[in-house]
Amino acid sequence: MRLRSKARDIALCLLYQTEITKVDFRQIILTYLKNIPQKQEIVDFLTILIEGVIKNLKEIDSLVKKYVKNWEIERIAYIDRNILRIACFELIYLEDIPPKVSINEAIELAKRYGDIDSPRFVNGILDKIYKIECKNSKE
Repeated sequence: MRLRSKARDIALCLLYQTEITKVDFRQIILTYLKNIPQKQEIVDFLTILIEGVIKNLKEIDSLVKKYVKNWEIERIAYIDRNILRIACFELIYLEDIPPKVSINEAIELAKRYGDIDSPRFVNGILDKIYKIECKNSKE
């Protein structure tokens, strides 16, 4: 697994844990890295992702809610919701990452951790966000 892919994988798990336990994300990161040390590049990127999602959570959730028909953000499965948050953070705030990479990585996370419909659901939402919100600013 590539380093950034591994960082996304870990970031998803730690965001999930943060949301479920309500423990401060910084403590969750420290505890994880104490028990399972990672290469510095992985640590740096997963920290950017987690801090970025947490810092911009309200804006990211508003964006996701805008493109989810007949669903409240709270009703989306924890895993799918956090996959969408990571990918939206990348799409909106990390200009050095090609949008298609962010979307494809999110789909892979959905295949790995979500239910059978998660990849299609995540792809549909992110595709809409990319085409409407991001395409003009990143091309």
